[in-house]
Amino acid sequence: MKDKNIAFVDTNILAYAFDESDPNRRNPCSELVRSGFQGDAEYFVSNQVLSELYVVLTSHVRKPLSKEKGSLIVTGFLDSAKWKKLNYTTATVKRALQDSERINISFWDMLIAETMKEASVRLIYTENERDFRKIPWVQSENPMLMR
Repeated sequence: MKDKNIAFVDTNILAYAFDESDPNRRNPCSELVRSGFQGDAEYFVSNQVLSELYVVLTSHVRKPLSKEKGSLIVTGFLDSAKWKKLNYTTATVKRALQDSERINISFWDMLIAETMKEASVRLIYTENERDFRKIPWVQSENPMLMR
């Protein structure tokens, strides 16, 4: 049996999976999200990412979704037994504050990286490979370029 893919999934990948304005981004991202819901892969998200997802889907995409639809999508991730949810602690925030300055990366990206580190997850699927590659313990891949 093939080993399951284990990765953290960034907000941008989740948002593209539900954004109908760009099929070239939507198709590979929705395939990735579907495989997570089916349990074909072991995917992680954080409460931070799910919160960002709601805001992006309801106000930052070309065709914003209704608040009800955005809420339904985020609740689907929250209620899924297949998607692993991670949260951060005050210690995580402190490390993110220190490392974001040291590595010169946004605090929010570093908070994701520190949350991943606590859960021993090294791979992140993101469109933002440039910034995540600065972080020594993170491997980043853009699923839209993997096809």
